[in-house]
Amino acid sequence: MIRVLIVDDSALVRKILSEELSKAGDIEVVGTAIDPYIAREKILALKPDVLTLDIEMPRMDGLSFLGKLMQHVPMPVVVVSSLTPKNSETAMQALALGAVEVIAKPGSSFAAHDIGAELIRAVRTASHARVTRRSADAAPLPARAGGKAALPGVASIATTHKVLAIGASTGGTQAIEQVLTRLPVTTPGTVVVQHMPEHFTASFAKRLDSVCAMHVKEAVDGDVIVPGVALIAPGGKHMVVQANGARYVARVKDGPKVHHQRPAVDVLFQSVAKQVGRNAVGAILTGMGADGARGLLQMREAGAWTVAQDEATCVVFGMPREAIALGAAAEVLPLPKIAGALQDAIARAERETTAAA
Repeated sequence: MIRVLIVDDSALVRKILSEELSKAGDIEVVGTAIDPYIAREKILALKPDVLTLDIEMPRMDGLSFLGKLMQHVPMPVVVVSSLTPKNSETAMQALALGAVEVIAKPGSSFAAHDIGAELIRAVRTASHARVTRRSADAAPLPARAGGKAALPGVASIATTHKVLAIGASTGGTQAIEQVLTRLPVTTPGTVVVQHMPEHFTASFAKRLDSVCAMHVKEAVDGDVIVPGVALIAPGGKHMVVQANGARYVARVKDGPKVHHQRPAVDVLFQSVAKQVGRNAVGAILTGMGADGARGLLQMREAGAWTVAQDEATCVVFGMPREAIALGAAAEVLPLPKIAGALQDAIARAERETTAAA
């Protein structure tokens, strides 16, 4: 049984979360708390496996509590947040502090029949997460001072003949940040799927843009994929790559969930395999489940170089493990080495293209 403690100042939300989680045969709600002070006592007494945490609470806010928790009693935390711009940015800070998952609070975006399924999935995923102790001075990377030059117009920028595709889920916000912050502004056009609720991806892209040399933005249908720009698939939509003459463009579309996800990594990777082929480079990072494994295999079979994150550095070794089992990864590397390996692979591909010309 997965033992869960619910922390939220709203009696209605505590009731809804408790009722929905209790429908799962492998989950037991062992208690609830209205604020972090009560939560602290119940964590010590009840020893839950997973904590669900609200952000805005009396006496101590969720971020402050999360920071202290990860210093002293690290455990898997699922942030349950209302869908507002302010809250979505705060949720990104929570993920940077060590939260495993972020989901939308009931009444924000889920239909009633979707609340339970998403919550149960998040708790089950969190229960498998590798959570490490954070030092008191550990903090997210600061925003880059001075900002960046404005994005040039499409007509004035070189298009990309290479495409970098990255997919991740649980633990992926920090893994993607570690990779992208190590890539130079000359990196080929990059497309990214991170499993995340609708609206939170905009804050995720904004956060990445503040710390990366590349420009990072939430993708809009028809965006041209160009060097130095990373496009994040918007939550609630699939993203695919489409060849358009000498250019590649990102198409953002509706469609059924794949592996219970929208956006899905497989949808992106399969389009990259078909449209970009050997001119692509792919990476699958930490995450629960099998999304992206078959798509990465198709990329490798089409001639792309591919890499999977190793077990030791994954928060959850689900997606990379499935990709490795299929033979989809040309290399398996720890997270700190992936950015360098991607740059090496891109350089090799460019040399091969030059030689063939």
